[in-house]
Parts: sequence; structure tokens; C-alpha cells
Amino acid sequence: MWWSDQPGAFGRLARMTAILGLAACTAGCFQPLYGDRSQNGGPGLRSALGAVDVKQIEAAKGADEARLAVEIRNALIFDLTGGGPAPPPAYRLTVKISSTVADIIVDTTTTRPAIEDYGINATYGLVEIASGKQVINGQTFARVSYDIPGQEQRFARLRGLRDAETRAAKVIADNIRTRLASYFAAGT
Repeated sequence: MWWSDQPGAFGRLARMTAILGLAACTAGCFQPLYGDRSQNGGPGLRSALGAVDVKQIEAAKGADEARLAVEIRNALIFDLTGGGPAPPPAYRLTVKISSTVADIIVDTTTTRPAIEDYGINATYGLVEIASGKQVINGQTFARVSYDIPGQEQRFARLRGLRDAETRAAKVIADNIRTRLASYFAAGT
């Protein structure tokens, strides 16, 4: 064939034309994840996420998990509503948490931990208020490590643990928000 005798310019032009044609055909198939309206004209993801009522996370009063429960709930509320007023709730989200601490590296001379790992395990469920049907249930976890600088700094371990708890709580809230966004955007 005559076009196969001229490699280079014609081949690049054909590839570019095919790429642009495919891009034009699929351009209408995508929607922004946090747009105001969905493709079918209904409410967008932002409105659906804002209609989620996050219930209090149960934890023993005075325990470290009580502070984490409040922190996770506040992060979820802010992430779902964007900091604005929430519309009337259409869904109810319940979350249960538990935490763990594990020694990762132990100093052989003092037998004290040098690095610890803090973890939060969470189970959650989303219920549609109108029907009472559970539409999502799942589990997520977060593991973060922190250093313990030694015996000379008495409060460094506590501060490191507190920072690790805060980071793990944010990861849990982000994971749950992402799962809810996936449900509202794709319906699965």
C-alpha cells in the first residue's frame, strides 16, 4: 500500500486522529466527582454526602478512644458537608472503633521501645433513613508509627502517641468518606 511506504508523518497523523476521535467519543462519559449535578440531572455527590447524618461514635468516657471518636466524627462531618450547613439527613452513618499499640523496634540495651505502631480499626454502616435499609457496611483500618526518642525526654512518647492517634483518625475519616463517595457516585 502507498501509505506504508512512507513511515513517519502519515503514521503519526493516523495515530493522532484515532486518539482525538476516541477522546471525543468518551468526553461525555465522565463527570467531576464533587460536581453540583450528576449526569442524569439529579443532585450531585456533594449534596448526597451532605445528607449523611454521622451518629456519635461510642467510646468509654475518659479513655483515649473517646477523644478519637470525637475527632473522627468531626472530621467526617467536615469532610461530608464541606464545613457548611447540612441539608436534611437522608442517610445515617454509624461507626465503631477500636485501637491497638504495638512495639516495632525495641532497644536491646534498655529493652524499651524505640518505635511503636498505633492502629485504629473501624467498622461502619450506612442506612437509608426513609427505608431503614442498610446500603453500605464495611471495615477500614489505619496504622501509623511514631518514634520514642529515649529516656531523657519524658513526654516525647506521649506527644508522639497523640500525633499518631490524630493522623490515624484522619486516615479513618478519609477512608470512610471515600467509600461513601464511591457509593453515591457509582451506586455500588
